Amino acid sequence: MSAIERPLPPLNADERTTLESWLDFHRATLAMKCEGLDDEQAVVASVPPSGFTLTGLVQHMAEVERNWFRRVFAGEQALPIYDPRADPSGPDGGFELAEGATLHDALATWHAEIAHARELCAACALTDTGRFMEQDVNLRWIYVHMIEEYARHNGHADLLRERIDGTTGV
Repeated sequence: MSAIERPLPPLNADERTTLESWLDFHRATLAMKCEGLDDEQAVVASVPPSGFTLTGLVQHMAEVERNWFRRVFAGEQALPIYDPRADPSGPDGGFELAEGATLHDALATWHAEIAHARELCAACALTDTGRFMEQDVNLRWIYVHMIEEYARHNGHADLLRERIDGTTGV
């Protein structure tokens, strides 16, 4: 039994509740994929020559949260977390592991970015906008994109976890 709560999004709710619930569902899914792993297991790569790992995936999702909610939506000048010299307008990084990178630290950073995102969005309407590619982008679009991003990467996490210890599902 998982210690991580992952409630099913409500079947009949308003739009904002639906979007936020699905985003939280997918966030919880990624956390569940990492549950019970030690740092050594979480850096097992998918398949050669790829260096894709669960720790790297969690780091990447911290970068994605930071990018879409802090940079794009709120307009903050937040530098990338794992490579502060990287171009903040470039692709979200985080996949590469620095020496000594741990799943515990990656999860803590990711959870902090999620908390920051929730705080930024709490008083905003779905129609409030940030800037992306020199165009307005509303919070509704960002939520849908984040759900898609997590859903895709949770499929990757499924395969990584199965390779590590045979665990499937969730």
